[in-house]
Amino acid sequence: MKKGNSRRSFIKNVSLATVSTIALSGCGSKAFEDFLQQNFRTLTKEEKDEIVKNLELKYKEKYGKEFHVSDNPAIDGTLFGYALDLSRCVGCRKCVYACVKENNQSREPQIHWIEVLQIEKEKGIDFADSNVQYNPEKVPEKGYFYVPVQCQQCRHPQCTTVCPVKATWQEPDGIVVVDYNWCIGCRYCVQACPYGCRFIHPVKKVANKCTLCYHRLKKNLAPACMEVCPTGARMYGNLRDKNSDLVKFLKEHTTHVLRANLNTGAKLYYNELSSEVR
Repeated sequence: MKKGNSRRSFIKNVSLATVSTIALSGCGSKAFEDFLQQNFRTLTKEEKDEIVKNLELKYKEKYGKEFHVSDNPAIDGTLFGYALDLSRCVGCRKCVYACVKENNQSREPQIHWIEVLQIEKEKGIDFADSNVQYNPEKVPEKGYFYVPVQCQQCRHPQCTTVCPVKATWQEPDGIVVVDYNWCIGCRYCVQACPYGCRFIHPVKKVANKCTLCYHRLKKNLAPACMEVCPTGARMYGNLRDKNSDLVKFLKEHTTHVLRANLNTGAKLYYNELSSEVR
């Protein structure tokens, strides 16, 4: 049998019951998971639509509410980047809370994809002596500045190169993502990330990370952390669009990336602190 016919026959025979058992229960056929992992990107639009439709129906059946499953491709001509204006960050952590809510992160034990570091102004950028557990009555606290840290969305991500099952990869628009169904929880990506921005879910035992709210980016919506920032310290945009606010910001400010000596091509940019902040 030809490969194309074999593939179409396989998809045709994937009934709703089969999809619900295999794709959603977490304990289904490894053969089906292997098939999707190896072939999903090569399926026709009709084949993908059939799988997506079945997944939506099963989610609705299981949870009693409407679900929307999307397989929209990366946006052509786009390379997403992010910037943080440290002069504006007040350390309120609203970005942290918005990220937890938007991405349904673990509350107990607590896992945050974004961490905000409090640093003494006199010491400058000194992560070794930073404090992530600060808790004053009001922020910003006199004598300190704040540095949010999250996935750097590297151009050359080390985390993707070590994954033995290809459960994490970089999309054409530059966002590094994870497929939780394929992840085996080996922690290789956690060890490879030089920024400490990979985590293992304490219950599901799979790797997760910040994706700049990729599900929102594809709808032309800002990441949740940027949307709630009360001071406008955060911005994202297309690095290939010279008219984007992000590119204009990078042209107008002197910026740095964390651990530039590693040549990861980090795309999370930090501006230099103004003299007023220092």
